[in-house]
Amino acid sequence: MTAPDPVIPLGAVRRPSAVFRHFGPNWYACVMGTAIVANGAYALGPGLPGLRAGAVVIWALSAVLLAAVTGARAVHLTRHHGEARRRLLDDPATAVFYGCPPMAFLAVSYGTLTLGPDVLGASAAVRVAAALWATGAVYSLAVVFAVPYLLITRHAARVSAAPPTWLLPVVAPVVAAALGPPLIPHLRSAHLREALLFACQGMFGVGLLATLALLPVVIASAARLPRPLTPSLFLVLGPLGQSTTALAQLAEGAVHAAPRYAAAMEILAVLYGIPVLGFALLWLLIAGTANVRALRDGMPFTMTWWAFTFPVGTCVTGAAGLARHTGHAALTALAAALYLLLLAAWTTVALRTVRGVWTGRLFEAPAR
Repeated sequence: MTAPDPVIPLGAVRRPSAVFRHFGPNWYACVMGTAIVANGAYALGPGLPGLRAGAVVIWALSAVLLAAVTGARAVHLTRHHGEARRRLLDDPATAVFYGCPPMAFLAVSYGTLTLGPDVLGASAAVRVAAALWATGAVYSLAVVFAVPYLLITRHAARVSAAPPTWLLPVVAPVVAAALGPPLIPHLRSAHLREALLFACQGMFGVGLLATLALLPVVIASAARLPRPLTPSLFLVLGPLGQSTTALAQLAEGAVHAAPRYAAAMEILAVLYGIPVLGFALLWLLIAGTANVRALRDGMPFTMTWWAFTFPVGTCVTGAAGLARHTGHAALTALAAALYLLLLAAWTTVALRTVRGVWTGRLFEAPAR
């Protein structure tokens, strides 16, 4: 299940066909992990000098990465169409990573809306962000149906042995639900504002209920993970932090779209978010300890290490959202502490990824 494909030497990587042959959807994880660093910095607010300027730079980097990865995927799909189709339809280990592209579009969309005006101007940033969000939202609804359907019907996957990567396609609509409400104030029509709010609530329900159905099996299967997949334990944090973020954002969006529900939604955001964030902190300790042990036992670097970034970032935005709605300084401090952890993880993984690209060790199919 986890045997990697042969490593491609640097000489082969210099041939474009070798680079694009195994360029899978898992590469969008580096876009997600980079964008959440910028989005997390914005969520912390303007408290630290230079924080916004640094966030703008990281957002710009994530936008460049999104364009580069999308271009590389386009080349892969056109030049290696047969192999791409075979991996999607016949390889469940690859199919679940199709949850990454929509989340990458959505994460960059939010950064474009909040940080992009410093570079693009306000009106252009809103238009680009809306296009990216719409692409990511539609994509997320496609994968939340298609990937589980393939796992059940074509792959005959055993639900009793679900790795955390199975969460990737089902959490994507929750990301769309979390990052859609900031667009609501930019819509002129009251009907459209309300429609977008309710659409985001619906996507929240789709992703949350699918996650709740899958999460117990994922946690029960965690003890049987192969060592190289240990970082994927952090993926459990994704739906926890993202759902907390989503309810906070939905409550803020309701102020502009459906004021009659705003107070109730704020109460729901707090009553749901604080217990879920508490469980997320518990799981963070469990996953972190398991990965420290795996590192001591010689766990190699793979693209799975990007699981250290985006899920932690969702906890940053979730804690920051709760801080806005409760006014408690402890939640602000928690968000800042988690952001420092995110920044350390992103720096480490980004440097290792650059090294892996330079040596050619990462241009292979995802581990199975």
